[in-house]
Amino acid sequence: MLYFLHEWTELFSPLRIFQYITVRAFGAAGTAFVIGLLLGPSLIRLLRQFKIGQQVRQQAEVKQLYELHGPKAGTPTMGGILIVIAATLATILWAIPTNGFILLALSTFLFMGGIGFWDDYLKVARKQSKGLGAKQKLLLQGLWSLGVVWWLLNWPTTAELSRQLMVPFLKDPLIQNIGWAGALFLVMAVLVGCTNAVNLTDGLDGLAIGCANTVAAAYLAMSYVAGHVIFAGYLQVPYVVDSGELAVFCGALLGAGLAFLWFNCYPAKVFMGDTGSLALGGAIAIVAILINQELTLLFVGGVFVVEAMSVLIQVGYFKLTGRRVFRCAPIHHHFELLAKERTEKAGLPLGLIETTITTRLWVVSIICALIGIATLKIR
Repeated sequence: MLYFLHEWTELFSPLRIFQYITVRAFGAAGTAFVIGLLLGPSLIRLLRQFKIGQQVRQQAEVKQLYELHGPKAGTPTMGGILIVIAATLATILWAIPTNGFILLALSTFLFMGGIGFWDDYLKVARKQSKGLGAKQKLLLQGLWSLGVVWWLLNWPTTAELSRQLMVPFLKDPLIQNIGWAGALFLVMAVLVGCTNAVNLTDGLDGLAIGCANTVAAAYLAMSYVAGHVIFAGYLQVPYVVDSGELAVFCGALLGAGLAFLWFNCYPAKVFMGDTGSLALGGAIAIVAILINQELTLLFVGGVFVVEAMSVLIQVGYFKLTGRRVFRCAPIHHHFELLAKERTEKAGLPLGLIETTITTRLWVVSIICALIGIATLKIR
């Protein structure tokens, strides 16, 4: 909404700054951060009051992990509500509310967050350990993907671009027209895959949100380039008219994520739950789709990709052979168990394990984000 203040420059010339995407992107980041910091303590108290706490599994196969994560039982969860509220309010305040890209990105963010909220509610409030079934989640995510494809194929701004298959390191589309079926497969694979990959990564204090912040920052830059005719032409990436506004949305995600990390860093005072992880995954995916940088997400979100692949490999190999590739999946738990043995032998505090693994994966995520941004130039 603040964008429209630039129309009053005749009365007060400095108001012209509100027409610049860069100003509004950083403004959204700062606003979301402040909102998150202010609402965080109250939300945590509210979650404690209603006894919305984390449940930690105690099955035999995860006995060693329970020794590390057992003390976390009862920690407030569903903290993703904080991310959703802060990012949504900041986006509404700083972005152009009538921009189609903002409407679709924000709708996807809220819809995926709604699925996560429903899942968390069933698990925590209704005490249904499995929450919303995997098939139900996939069905809802698939239906939303179908709606996104319909929107993209029928919206003049994206009708042609959504049929192109862009590949990193190539300046021209690998396939000029993949048809509606190809577009549906691509959107569904990216949207469903990214949403659940972020969810799988959410297993250590600060891990998922830290990695999501680096991805949001990378796509902030990439969205700005995609919506800038000169930069897009110079870097030979698809120019998507009006998509630069997505940089404001990414800024809001980044600010909200940093605020949540304030409370989620080790030892976490609150967990995001599926409410936050599904919302963030959906938001990241839809931005990548809208600027035709879907496959670049394989680089930018490298940590999420590895986490998801470790689960697929573990489950697939176990079904085929009855044996496991990793000690536990997702792979951050594999690293935990390896580090636990070494830490115990060295007589060091077990608390160092989680912070060490999380910090190193943050470093990897930053490197992956830089590589993803570099693909814009290497074409």
